Amino acid sequence: MNLRALIVAALVLLAGCATSARAPVTAPAVVVAPATWQQIDREILAASQQATEQVKVFARGSMEHWRTRVYEQTEENFIPWFSSYWTQEWLSMKVSWYTISAGGEQDASARRLAAYLLEQYQQRVLAPVAVEIDPDAILGQSTAYYAQLMAQQMPLIAQRHGVPLAQLNGHLQKIPAISLGPPPARDASLYQIVSTEPLNTLPAYAALIDKIHTDGGAKGIASTDAGMAPVAKRASQRMEAEMAPRGAASAVAAAAGKLAGAMISVGVAGIRAIIQANDRPDSEALIRSSLGNTFDKAWLKLVQNPTTGVMAGTLHMAGQIEGNLDGREQPSVGLGANRVEWRPPETTNQQIVPTVTGE
Repeated sequence: MNLRALIVAALVLLAGCATSARAPVTAPAVVVAPATWQQIDREILAASQQATEQVKVFARGSMEHWRTRVYEQTEENFIPWFSSYWTQEWLSMKVSWYTISAGGEQDASARRLAAYLLEQYQQRVLAPVAVEIDPDAILGQSTAYYAQLMAQQMPLIAQRHGVPLAQLNGHLQKIPAISLGPPPARDASLYQIVSTEPLNTLPAYAALIDKIHTDGGAKGIASTDAGMAPVAKRASQRMEAEMAPRGAASAVAAAAGKLAGAMISVGVAGIRAIIQANDRPDSEALIRSSLGNTFDKAWLKLVQNPTTGVMAGTLHMAGQIEGNLDGREQPSVGLGANRVEWRPPETTNQQIVPTVTGE
């Protein structure tokens, strides 16, 4: 009895092993009509258009926040630093050195002072704000957001038309999304951008961001040296005008002896402090006006420029996808002013937060 039970158990075990070793049954490919693929293409195109509009809202709001933080940091850190008495004294020393070493070159001290102020502006304003948010981060977030929104729509499109997701993925591999090659690694299909997580691990994405930076001439905000120039020129001219009387006062103080000389020096310093205090409102107004105007122009360029702004990555991918789908032969029905018939379900209109930041 025991032997018979052992034989039965062995047979069951062998049958189980044979069953588990069988190759998985592959479901036959679903035959999809050409008209269905054309409708799917129209829905992909519509999804791209809607995703682009949502990304624009996100990018604009993020850039508004960045601009607000830059203005706040300018008021809190840079203007008080620039206007302080000791900073003005230090800048006067630098202007004196610039003037002596200029060798007669016109406006040399103003240009060098502008470069120094720009360096300070970067350290005291732009760099601290960049820890929280900056255009480079917004560029990366916006591009990733577009890819997320498109990835969200692909399973829904497949489900609506009864197309296996694997077959739709094969279709997506034929739709270019990034075209920068050669080499081929600089190109990516729609399937690659919706299936790569995080997006910044895709070589073509890195190539796209690098191209945007190269075309823009610099990462982040455009140079603010144009806005710093009038501030530096005015400060340089005032400080150079103060040099002659300051030198004469020093000579008189030296000739007057230690006690009288110290009193004269203190008096001259007090007069300079009064002059700088009286000049302070005008200087601060000039900083706000000059930097503000230049910054706003640079900000607007970052928002609107399709090849170098924060939307450049999204617009490149959307342009490749929509241009390719628009160029395919499609039925004439619904291709006029109301070409896009599909509207995503209500749940897809909700905003999602991009998960990829930076490059």
